[in-house]
Amino acid sequence: MAIPAVFKAGNTALITGAASGIGLAVAKLCRKHGMKLALVDRNTDSLAQAKTIFEKDEAKTETFAMDVSQPNEWTDLRSKVESKFNRVDFLMLNAGMMLKGEWDDMMYFQKIFSTNLGGVTMGIATFLPLLRSSAEPTSIVITGSKQGITNPPGNPAYNASKAAVKSLAESLSYELRATPTSVHLLVPGWTFTGMTGGGNLTDKPDGAWWPEQVAEHLEKKMAENRFYVICPDNDVTEEKDKKRMLWTTGDAVNGRPPLSRWRDEYKEEAEEWMNKQQV
Repeated sequence: MAIPAVFKAGNTALITGAASGIGLAVAKLCRKHGMKLALVDRNTDSLAQAKTIFEKDEAKTETFAMDVSQPNEWTDLRSKVESKFNRVDFLMLNAGMMLKGEWDDMMYFQKIFSTNLGGVTMGIATFLPLLRSSAEPTSIVITGSKQGITNPPGNPAYNASKAAVKSLAESLSYELRATPTSVHLLVPGWTFTGMTGGGNLTDKPDGAWWPEQVAEHLEKKMAENRFYVICPDNDVTEEKDKKRMLWTTGDAVNGRPPLSRWRDEYKEEAEEWMNKQQV
């Protein structure tokens, strides 16, 4: 398999939400290629444990405890990263949270947006100038969600935050199209992580992927210069994902009510359409 140019010994990877799950798996992938690591997370205990994984390696690893929803902490992070590494070649904006709340719960929306969306916008604003200052290939990976594309009912703040992240990543990719900085939207499938309920790793459901599988899929699609890195899992194929996205887009195109796939009056039609549809 071809290797993305940014995965190069001596390059620096900065990853938010790096202490566990997909972020940690991508950090391991970067280290496999000899990259230096700047690991960012708000969980200091998990961050310390993550650092021990890389301590035996010669390549430099530094950890930074911070809350990605706080603007002043981004300013401080850039100062520390430039002091210790002098460069960032691979930026992964992966930190996120999932909460449940009601429509009249302002803090539910505020916490989700400030982390999931603010952590991306502030990360771009802080580190894009540093990536663009390099004459060598650099990359930005932004972690989205299928819920930000198909918008299933049940968690409107999370869905909206990830829909906004998708929109921002698309715009950023367009703006940087003629530069050496590639942009990729990572959209995991069902992945066994702490955020999705994975506490005891020995109990991974059969349908879920391991975070390392997501990292491997990301590397493959980056090598193919793909912007949309939409991961399947052991339950949902790439074909099924495409059909779900097409049906969702069809709500607006065909004049159906929103979220029609989950409405009783459309469930049979949606299922029949997906069984017949070729993608």
